[in-house]
Amino acid sequence: MKIDVLFDPFGTTWRDVREGALAAEAEGFDGVWLYDHLAGSVHRHDRVLESWTTLTAIAATVPRLAIGPMVLNVANRDPGTLGVMAATLQEISNGRLLLGLGAGGGRETPYAAEQWAFGRTVDADHVRRRAVEAAVPILRSVWSGSVAGVGGFLRPDPAPPIILGGFGPRMAELAGRVADGINVPGGPRAGNLLAIARSARAAAGRDDSPFVVTVSSDLDSRALQHLEELEVDRAVVFLGAPSAERVHALAKRRP
Repeated sequence: MKIDVLFDPFGTTWRDVREGALAAEAEGFDGVWLYDHLAGSVHRHDRVLESWTTLTAIAATVPRLAIGPMVLNVANRDPGTLGVMAATLQEISNGRLLLGLGAGGGRETPYAAEQWAFGRTVDADHVRRRAVEAAVPILRSVWSGSVAGVGGFLRPDPAPPIILGGFGPRMAELAGRVADGINVPGGPRAGNLLAIARSARAAAGRDDSPFVVTVSSDLDSRALQHLEELEVDRAVVFLGAPSAERVHALAKRRP
């Protein structure tokens, strides 16, 4: 099982992220993830780094770590354009992209303000879920190199896995049925959500293809052992502010 770190992009600078990513690579961690947000105020900060630009810079700066957004709000980027963006970042990173995708926060969350600020609607859960489901075949169509008779789209080799954020049973089912992986929160819900995703994958006849499982965790040996038992591929440890000092301190706690 690989162990990744999750940096908080709120209230930080690119210099901090770069130094944190370089430290993560030096300490032997396997990947770096970033939240996808547009306005720092949703977490009571005056700024936030845009995830995709920052991940691209990490890919060009740090040669080994996997990179991924946790997770891209499907409302923030047109899926066709995102397909081209992802193919480009997959080439820049030499195949290290893990494409996290999700439905975004609902109307009751502070994250709705990011959408309203740009004149977007924040739809009900089932509508946002349908948008995620619709995005997946569009991404794969772009990666085929030709869309609606128009050729010349960049074809990633290999195509990055599409990893859906599955914080509830319906998204877990969707991830198993149409995606290449799932990200779920740690704790007691993880096993149930993974069982739903794997059952849906088997029902769809897709259980012979790779399925990347990422789970939020800490570095407690008991927690990591539980994830091993669940056959998790990547444990993702939230670090907070992306500083080199925090990365080095976290590495000292690694079992």
